[in-house]
Amino acid sequence: MTLALALPAALFFLAIGSHVAVALGLVAAALLLVFGGVPITVISQTAFKSVNSYSLMAIPMFVLAGNLMMRGRIAELMIELVGSIVRAVRGGLAQTVLITSVFFAAVSGSSVGSAAAIGGSTVDGLKREGYPVRFAAALVAVGGTLGLMIPPSLGFILIGSIVGLPVDKLFLAGILPGIMEAVLLMIGVAIMTKRNDFGYKTARPDFKGFTSRLPMAAPALLMPVLVIGSIYSGFLTPTEVSAFAAGYAALLCLFVYRTVRLGVMWETARESMLQTTMIFAVVMGGSLVGFVMARMGVSQALIGALHAAGTNHYVFLLVVNVVLLFLGMFLDGIALIVLTAPLLFPAAVALGSDPIHFAVIMVANVEIATLTPPIGLNLFVMSGIARIPVHEVARGVMPFFAVRLTGLALITYVPAISLALVK
Repeated sequence: MTLALALPAALFFLAIGSHVAVALGLVAAALLLVFGGVPITVISQTAFKSVNSYSLMAIPMFVLAGNLMMRGRIAELMIELVGSIVRAVRGGLAQTVLITSVFFAAVSGSSVGSAAAIGGSTVDGLKREGYPVRFAAALVAVGGTLGLMIPPSLGFILIGSIVGLPVDKLFLAGILPGIMEAVLLMIGVAIMTKRNDFGYKTARPDFKGFTSRLPMAAPALLMPVLVIGSIYSGFLTPTEVSAFAAGYAALLCLFVYRTVRLGVMWETARESMLQTTMIFAVVMGGSLVGFVMARMGVSQALIGALHAAGTNHYVFLLVVNVVLLFLGMFLDGIALIVLTAPLLFPAAVALGSDPIHFAVIMVANVEIATLTPPIGLNLFVMSGIARIPVHEVARGVMPFFAVRLTGLALITYVPAISLALVK
């Protein structure tokens, strides 16, 4: 009954324009004070403890690294390099966009950041080659979601901090699912471009152009190798790698490519700080909601109900996917994670799920959430870049949902895809 009252209250605060962190914090604090009899000092201590985490300290640096790579016009360099070879096939520029999305996913950790970086460099080019603007915007929006799965993923950092899982193992678990998702998207794009006769192709691969561009692109290409390699080898922790990635990105943009001036560097750092502050605010608000659920025994009640109903592991995962897909229509990825992770992880483990595998399932749902109206963030980003209404981007994304749901099903029911590099 108490939680039933909390949901309309939270929706009311969101409807009047409150930030999601404020809405969550106010509702949770009211529940604790009125029904839980908790001193106000405990509320403040719980909020502080939620962000006083070594793992979360990786977020500011990864955000800064991604923003620097976006400001440094690295996307244009990658598109020219990859396009030298790939544009010799039908729909080659669209495939180039997806391959470049994989690269940016491995340096930014952000879906929105990847979409913004690649969209600004490719949408006009896609339009010039005969792709409908709706398809072009949707392609970049969908490709940008790979930034949530392929490490370094901000989603995995949040989940690891909230439920106490090692972030380095979560990063490793996201590599193969991210590659699989990229391959599925490339197959889907190949079918769409051939069926609709989208795009042009060059007469033959430009190997000479590729080899001439490779030395210039090599320092940027080395960045994801160093980041993932340092984590996989155990040489650096994810938090240490985040600082290394930000420093390496700064060196690339300032001294190697010289695409960012010191003034822009300061502006980028300030923007990254504001983005991190918003993320931490949502984490604080969500942690208070989690504290309420724990105090009221919601997780244990859910586990008891599932056992009483005889729910098996596979049915539970199906129900979780349906619930997360629905909630993803109304919550951004960060809020979705911090609200549902404390509730769902204990139930998943009680029913036999591997927690690392379950984390990958949750991130796969968050990827789709960035594409679902009415508040899918990637839809709004690409609406602004492509200069078309949000509903047009959403219509363009619709054909890609079959591909994304296929990937989600494989990730959910084939655990080896997520656990092969971890076990």
